[in-house]
Amino acid sequence: MSKIVTLQQSIMAEDERFAAAIRESNERRGLLMVNMIGSPGCGKTTILERTAQSSGLSFGVIEGDLATNRDAERLDRLGVPVVQVNTHGGCHLEANVIEKAMESLPLDSLDVLFVENVGNLVCPAEFDLGEDFKAALLSTPEGADKPLKYPYLFSSSKVVLLTKVDLLPYLPFDMKMFSEDVKKLNPEAPVIPMNGMTGEGVEEWTKLLREKIREKKAHAR
Repeated sequence: MSKIVTLQQSIMAEDERFAAAIRESNERRGLLMVNMIGSPGCGKTTILERTAQSSGLSFGVIEGDLATNRDAERLDRLGVPVVQVNTHGGCHLEANVIEKAMESLPLDSLDVLFVENVGNLVCPAEFDLGEDFKAALLSTPEGADKPLKYPYLFSSSKVVLLTKVDLLPYLPFDMKMFSEDVKKLNPEAPVIPMNGMTGEGVEEWTKLLREKIREKKAHAR
């Protein structure tokens, strides 16, 4: 057992070196990098589409999926620079893969780089990709109890995007419990209610991004 643990530590330590290199590169550019994590179907790609249509920001996307390039095609149709990464069964993206994917993007012309991670609330949260912050996404049909069931993601994210809020009238979603649980885990993280169909919440999301971009560019080396 001790040998297995040592090997896992060694693998993660190696990937952390890639994450550190990505972070250093982004610091020089003043490029904000956001790791978007949520379950399959929670609306990650839809939020990115709305961001492209409404924010006026220049951004690129590294799109993580087990298979297909359908999400990447949706973003490409909007003129968003996008690189598809298929993990072929892997449950998360890793920094060494992100570093390679970044080579195909016009990084010097971007305000922000989004990583749309593989749909999963567990594994993606545990791997450092060199991002500035994680954004946790949860859709209302998934249930209000998820923050305490998946505490690491919600405690380590800088913002929580609650998607598909248009369905609230039809679901037994306990908003009070959800808000209180997020606050217990992460008192500083804002919760932004979002509706990808109407664009509700995109303005608040964009405002947060612009603030983070300004901070990043101000500290660029």
